[in-house]
Amino acid sequence: MLDKQSVLIVVDVQNGFTPGGQLAVAHADQIIPLINQLAGQFHNVVLTQDWHTTDHISFADQHLHKQPFDVITLDYGPQVLWPRHCVQGTHDAEFHPLLNIPTAQLIVRKGFHAHIDSYSAFLEADHITSTGLAGYLKARDIDTVYVVGIATDFCVAWTAIDATQLGFKTYVIEDATAAINLNGSLAQAWQKMKESGVIKIQSIDVS
Repeated sequence: MLDKQSVLIVVDVQNGFTPGGQLAVAHADQIIPLINQLAGQFHNVVLTQDWHTTDHISFADQHLHKQPFDVITLDYGPQVLWPRHCVQGTHDAEFHPLLNIPTAQLIVRKGFHAHIDSYSAFLEADHITSTGLAGYLKARDIDTVYVVGIATDFCVAWTAIDATQLGFKTYVIEDATAAINLNGSLAQAWQKMKESGVIKIQSIDVS
């Protein structure tokens, strides 16, 4: 087991982001057994869950003449428009049935404010609105974060970058993530993570 100052953050392992989902990431279901295995090495585990309103601003169908994966500018910056996904209370928003982490102590729901998207487990896309996760971890004397889940180049990367900026030592376990890789977004995300001080490791390195 890792020490009690470490936490595993499992990002958005939901039906919507796995094959058959409304914003499916190719082969994302294949990382779930490894995530389950990794969770058994941590005293502390947090799950995140995308949890959108039906009229969420990130949905392409909320914008006239826009298509999924178009990029628009909102008051907080660029916003990728997505297919409708992970709507509150739907099957698409549920955790994937293969995810089996009964030891998780907290579920952080994000993206439930209709007018702000939220990739990171720590801060919404305006970089101001907090989910409360940083305070929760710091109150428990947790100083090291390991991030896994979906998608590497969006919610995983934003979570990891915010974690470093909030003062946590941060690792992303690459083989326990799955990427969308939209127009080179994966390479860009890894570069931004590296510049922020995020450390890329493999599951074999966790001990």
